[in-house]
Amino acid sequence: MRFLYLLLIFLFAFAFACGKQPLPTETLVIGIESAPTSFDPRQATDAVSSRMNGLIYNGLVRLNEKGEIVPDLARSWEILDSRTYRFYLRRGVFFHDGTPLTSGDVRFTFESILDPATSSPHRSTFEKIDRIETPDPLTVTFVMKEPFAPFLVGLTLGIVPEQRTSQSQKALAQAPVGTGPFVLSHREEGDTYSLSANPEYFGSPPKLRKIVFRVIPDNTVRFLEMRKGTVHLLLNGIELDYLPLVRQDPDLRLVSGPGVNYSYIGFNLNDPILKNRTVREAIALAIDRKSIIRYLLKETAHKATGLLSPLNWAYNGRVKTYAYNPAQSRALLDEAGFPDPDGRGPRMRFTLTFKTSQDELRKRITAALQQQLKEVGIGIRIRSYEWGTFYGDIKSGNFQLYTLSWVGVTEPDIYYYIFHSSNIPPHGANRGHYRNPEIDALLEAGRRETDPAKRKEIYGTVQAILAEDLPYVNLWYYDNVAVFSKNLHGFVLDPSGDLFSLKDAWMEK
Repeated sequence: MRFLYLLLIFLFAFAFACGKQPLPTETLVIGIESAPTSFDPRQATDAVSSRMNGLIYNGLVRLNEKGEIVPDLARSWEILDSRTYRFYLRRGVFFHDGTPLTSGDVRFTFESILDPATSSPHRSTFEKIDRIETPDPLTVTFVMKEPFAPFLVGLTLGIVPEQRTSQSQKALAQAPVGTGPFVLSHREEGDTYSLSANPEYFGSPPKLRKIVFRVIPDNTVRFLEMRKGTVHLLLNGIELDYLPLVRQDPDLRLVSGPGVNYSYIGFNLNDPILKNRTVREAIALAIDRKSIIRYLLKETAHKATGLLSPLNWAYNGRVKTYAYNPAQSRALLDEAGFPDPDGRGPRMRFTLTFKTSQDELRKRITAALQQQLKEVGIGIRIRSYEWGTFYGDIKSGNFQLYTLSWVGVTEPDIYYYIFHSSNIPPHGANRGHYRNPEIDALLEAGRRETDPAKRKEIYGTVQAILAEDLPYVNLWYYDNVAVFSKNLHGFVLDPSGDLFSLKDAWMEK
């Protein structure tokens, strides 16, 4: 580590000797670790795509930095009864191609998501819609099959233009057309994505002329580019060992705060070893989260008790947890029928394949998990892949173990998307094939119940059951860590990692 630190100092000095080469101040450059997977909001699920799409598209409503539902394309709405929602659209809103936004575009967006041919991963969020009525171009009414509490939060999803999108399901993925404050103006696939200010945006016009997203997979290179002035913002994309250097640099600012991003280990519950709950508990007990948070995450994370963070209104912290206890882990593995063949010798009880991305921090975390599991007699083969391959394997269920994060978790109905038995891929994100009729019934009840206190009770029970069943091993909640140029103003750190505040940000000349 000391050698790496000295090497970085040398590289930084060399970079400065060559002179800083900042881009024009009207342009903000953001360093990202991987490319977006889709510019179609009906298809996108990864964090990079969601953040970029949030600048290109608008939903009927949006969540502000406090997690409150506020108007977006809808200037107002009313709930006529427990099953009927009526929205009144803003006048004078245009898509990037010049066509006006109408209620027909709203209807098309959600009907296309519900169309099985679209294969949208968001379909389960809107399956309770019975019909969509458009009595005039600026009014849209949703009639639900039954009361559906999370419906409003789901309407943050971007609205797409019917005229453009109906011609080809793949059109938006390549050439997005939204109503948002920025327009995708240039792309070099897997390398650079440029968003230009939308002069016809219905809200206050962006102060930035352009936002450029640069794909820089290597953490060190990303930070070197920031020190040179050719990258202006890194959000949760910095090597944490470099934070002391950030604090010493007068040209950079560091802001951090509690986040709602949740990290976990996922299991394939069809696997003959991992379908055994006792094995999963043994794995949970073998993990020393405290050490990983201290030495690898530099105290920028907090141990998780479940998918919902303490910032969430439905959080239940009184659930079963699994403190680091390797002795108990070994005893449970013996009980599960996997004795250690040579005591504490080199032979393993069994060996599993653990998939991860090529992000350096994730690889180090996986290596630490490998060592901790080895201590209880579980062998781990680490397989790291570039993001597209890795994410494709996870979505298709091609894994035994993996580690990932859910980002921007706000609405507890996400449990339905991840753990309801009807959402086994390709229909949702139940990638581990978890099945529990009691959980299914609770998640269905949580969707129907509109009383917040009763909903909180339902989801409290859900969290307690999942903590016992262990379809995931809870790891930690990440803090959001933003490093940016001192010339960037107006950027607000959002707990969900959303970048929408860049609409009102500017670069000081």
